This record gives sequence, C-alpha cells and structure tokens, in this order.
Amino acid sequence: MYSREKVLECLGEFPAKAELNFETAEQHEYDTYYRYLVRYNVEPDERISAYLLVPKNLKEKNPAIIAPHQHNNEFHVGKSEPAGLTRDSTYHYGLDLCLRGYVVLCPDHLGFEDRRPPEYKRYENPFLEGINYERHIFCNYILKGSSLQAKYLSDLVRGVDLLESLPYVDNNRIGAIGHSLGGQEALWLAWYDDRIKAVASSCGFSQIKNIIRDGINHNYAMYSFGFLRHCDIADIVCALAPKPFLMTNGKADTIFPLDGVHEIAEAASNTYAQSGCPDNFKLIVFEGAHSFPKEVKEQAYNWLDSFLMK
Repeated sequence: MYSREKVLECLGEFPAKAELNFETAEQHEYDTYYRYLVRYNVEPDERISAYLLVPKNLKEKNPAIIAPHQHNNEFHVGKSEPAGLTRDSTYHYGLDLCLRGYVVLCPDHLGFEDRRPPEYKRYENPFLEGINYERHIFCNYILKGSSLQAKYLSDLVRGVDLLESLPYVDNNRIGAIGHSLGGQEALWLAWYDDRIKAVASSCGFSQIKNIIRDGINHNYAMYSFGFLRHCDIADIVCALAPKPFLMTNGKADTIFPLDGVHEIAEAASNTYAQSGCPDNFKLIVFEGAHSFPKEVKEQAYNWLDSFLMK
C-alpha cells in the first residue's frame, strides 16, 4: 500500500543541506541567450558545476526549467547535452526551452561528466570508470543507509534552490523536463518537491515490476530497498495529481515495457479525473524506439508552455 512516508524510508537518508555559495565561473554570449558555467554546493563538502542558460529578452520574472540529462552509458556526457553542446541536437531540450523564454539549469548527475574521478584515477583503477563507478557509488550509498536516488534527488533540489534564488525567476513557474534517466529524475523531483509546477518526462519509466519481469537492467538510481513492497511507479505518478504531468514512450522502446507504461497512464488518468483536473495528465505513445523525436519534443514544449508561460 502506497504511502509517502514508506517511499521516503525506501529511499533512505538524504544528504545534509548546505548554503549554495553560488558563483559564475564562465560566461558565453550568443545572439539570443547567455550560457553560464555556474558552481554551487550540493552538500557542505561537495561543490558541483552546471550550465545556466538565460534568454536575453528577460522580463522582470521568468519561468524556469531544471533539465536533468539522460544516461545512455555515456558517462563523459552530462550537463553538456541538454545545454546544447553535443553534436546530436535530439537531446538539446534545455537549450530549446531557453530559446522559448525559459531560464534553464542543466546539472550533472553524480558519476557523469565533471562529477567523475579525475582521469588519472580512472586510468589507474577501472572500478572508478563508467558503469563500474556508478555501481561503486550506488553501493556506497546503500551501505550508509541511503540510495543513489536519494542523492540524485537531493542534488536536483539544490538546483531548484539555485533557480529560486535568481531575482529574475518566477518561483511559481518552475518546471522540469528530461529524457530517459532525466525523465525518471524529473518524475521523482516533481514527486518530492512541490516547487516543481509542471513536468515533461520522455521515455523515463515503466512499472518496475514489468521491467524486472522482462529481465531488463537499468540505472542504479531506479532501485531502492523495499520499494516494490509498498508501491510501484504508477503510485508515484498518481501522487502528483493535480500537478501537470506529461509522459511519453515509444512503441518500440525495448527498455520500458509498454504494458507497464499503459498501466501507469490508466491509473494516473483515473486519479487526475478524480482530482477534477483530467487535462493535467497526458500520455504520448509514438512510433519509434527509445528517443525524443522532434515532433514529440514540440508537443512537450507546448505542454510546458501551457502551464508555465501564463
């Protein structure tokens, strides 16, 4: 039986909060926006970097987005992808939304891009490289009574703190978007933090019981102690109602079973209808595999606009 308290117990202990001590390390100017490399504390002894994208045509108060990146076993790529610095524009959703008028924060997850051990340490010790390092940090958090999901969540909450601290951000219009692992984390952040007002999640989840049934392995943040004893992802999505939530999935997505996606959508549709806001939930199932196609992105951006650009 779902209860928020039980889910929090499954996630384990959250890291201690810290003062942000926000600073700008680099600034790059483009025709219509600025890209800043910013640094801030996520824990008292842990400081990270992220990309902050700011439109030039700022109003006094502007909507904002936090845009967690995907996994894709590309640990050298993190914040750079949604910020628009990689060759493939498919997953430049942070930059896309900045160009539509949002202030956007693109942070690294722990274990990706700038949040990996130094190169010489990864060279000397293969257990500190790639998926081996992801496993290492997952085990470390479990052994300490926490989880990688709790760590990811805590770090993203610090990112929302940063957005909320900016004088040109409207704190009542902060949303989240992500693909794959980013979609998973956008869901969890919306569940955990009421400051997130609207969400678009691309190919981010199915029912975990269906994933286990089909023998599919996923990122380590998906797993926390005892979760399936109390609920599944459908319960997490239903708990968002009436918060606006869009989820997408490809018919040929081999890592998220489609029957589990439809099970989540059916439960969420019923819950949102009962909350009096049936139009605040939407599922898009598209022809294709695990991706964020251009036409689906456009629907996701329009969805966010309809709730955050008012």
